[in-house]
Amino acid sequence: MFSSNPVTARARATYHAAADCYDLPALSFWGRFGRATVARLGLKDGQRVLDVCCGSGASAVPAAEAVGAGGRVLAVDLALGLVELGKAKAASRGLAQLEFRVGDFTELPAEAGSFDAVVCVFGIFFLPDMPAAVRALWRWVRPGGQLALTTWGPRVFEPANAIFWEAVREVRPELHKDFNPWDRIATPAAVTAMMREGGVEEVRAEAEAGTHVLAAPQDWWSIVMGSGYRGTIEMLTEAERQLVEARVRAEVVRRKVEAIETNVVYARAVKR
Repeated sequence: MFSSNPVTARARATYHAAADCYDLPALSFWGRFGRATVARLGLKDGQRVLDVCCGSGASAVPAAEAVGAGGRVLAVDLALGLVELGKAKAASRGLAQLEFRVGDFTELPAEAGSFDAVVCVFGIFFLPDMPAAVRALWRWVRPGGQLALTTWGPRVFEPANAIFWEAVREVRPELHKDFNPWDRIATPAAVTAMMREGGVEEVRAEAEAGTHVLAAPQDWWSIVMGSGYRGTIEMLTEAERQLVEARVRAEVVRRKVEAIETNVVYARAVKR
């Protein structure tokens, strides 16, 4: 059960807290990459899709639109706050075929081969044993179905990422990190090797370089508050938090940061 692992439990708490900023306009990249992942699948009317680590529906909503009223999308995430956002989106769009559920996807009572497509966008790297997680996801893919994983590439969110961690180090040195969980699979070769270890033989993985424009300097702080950085923010006192925020905002302006890197790796496999 992955949800009992400290790393996964921390991710659940982090993204539950981040729900208040997760869907702000500054974080529109969630939707962009969710839609791009689904577009690569070529989903058809009536198909069944499982979306794990679904967030607030960046990939689940376009998947539900693609499979139509006769299909079904089950979207699962550990973070209650994000699932509540997703439920509101599904209701507002009239997507009765889209069900959001809070939980550990490894505990789903679904039978093997239950889904035409299984999707995980920006989530597989939070699992302590990624090959084991892939093996679980692959089991749910029917013959002829697809598994799609999307993860971050190298230098994601730079140069603003470095600015954030420099500010944290100045205030709370013990919280500074040089390594992110997605760094383990930041290249097509690394993702392919991980998926093959999980029992998926024929993997097509491709890197896509990208940038995300910051419409205003404060956008970077919105991204901090609505993403994985929120976990570090939650460990600060209110005074420390204000100090980090002030330093980050000032440095973004001083360095004239107007865009950040959003490099990704898309991986897809078809079960023969």
